[in-house]
Amino acid sequence: MAHCIVPAAEEILDKEFPVLDKGFVRLVDYFGGDQRIVQSARVSYGAGTKTVSKDAGLIDYLLRHQHTSPFEQVVLTFHLKMPVFVARQWVRHRMGRMNEVSGRYSIMKDEFYVPEDADIAPQSSDNKQGRSSVPYDTQAAEEIRKTFKEEQESSYKSYTSLVDRGLARELARINLPLSLYTEFYWQMDLHNLFHFLKLRLDSHAQKEIRKYAEIILGITRKVAPLATASFENYQKEGVLFSGEEMAALRAVLDGQDNPLPDKKRERFNEKIASGIQL
Repeated sequence: MAHCIVPAAEEILDKEFPVLDKGFVRLVDYFGGDQRIVQSARVSYGAGTKTVSKDAGLIDYLLRHQHTSPFEQVVLTFHLKMPVFVARQWVRHRMGRMNEVSGRYSIMKDEFYVPEDADIAPQSSDNKQGRSSVPYDTQAAEEIRKTFKEEQESSYKSYTSLVDRGLARELARINLPLSLYTEFYWQMDLHNLFHFLKLRLDSHAQKEIRKYAEIILGITRKVAPLATASFENYQKEGVLFSGEEMAALRAVLDGQDNPLPDKKRERFNEKIASGIQL
C-alpha cells in the first residue's frame, strides 16, 4: 500500500486559517486521503487499478452503508487556538487525541474573546441553550462588549499580580474566565471527524464552534475531497427517518393519510420541509 500524498493538502500544511477575533485552525499533518480509503477497502488492489468515478462510487457505498473502518485509516492533526468555553465543548468528542497548553507550566497570554456586535444577542425564547437570531442594537452591544473587556482586563491583572507574588501558576490561573484563549493539538480519524462535523455544523450548535467546524470542513475537503462530498451529501445534508416515519412516508406516497399522531406528524413534516436531522 503506497504512501498517500494529496497535493491540495500539501499546499495548506501549516497555514493558519483565522477564526473569531484571535483564534485559528492549522493543519499540522495528515495521514492518507481518498486513495487510502479505497485501498483499505479493496485491500489487495494497488493504486491506479480503478478510475476516480469508481473510487467515488465505492466511497459513497461505504458511507451509505456505514462501513466505517476504511475512513478510520485517514487521520488529520490540527493546531487550534480558541476560547476556553469552545474548547470545553470540543473535548466532549472523546475519540480525538488532544494535547493542550498547560497553565501550570506556562504564563497564560493576555488574549480573550470579545464577540462582535452582530453576535451579541439575548437568550432565545424557544431555545433554552442558545441565543436569539436577532442581536442587540449597536449601542447595547457596545456596552456589553465594554463590560466583557473590563472584566477580562481586571481578571488578567489579578492573575499577573498573583504570579508576581510568587503564587504557584496552577493556583494563580483559577479565576481566569472562559473567554481566555487556549491552544492545543488535536488528532482525529476521518470517521470520527465526520461525526464531529455533523454535530458542530448543525444550526443548533453554538455559533462560535460552528465557525471552527466550517474551517475544518474546508480543510477536510482538501485532504479527502471524495469522502467529504459523500459526507456532505449523505450525512450533513441528509435526513434520517425512524421506522414509523418510514411507514408514514410510504402511506403518504401511496395517497393515504399520514398515520402519525399530531406531535410526531408535525416533526415529520418539518423534516420533509427543511431537511432537519434527527
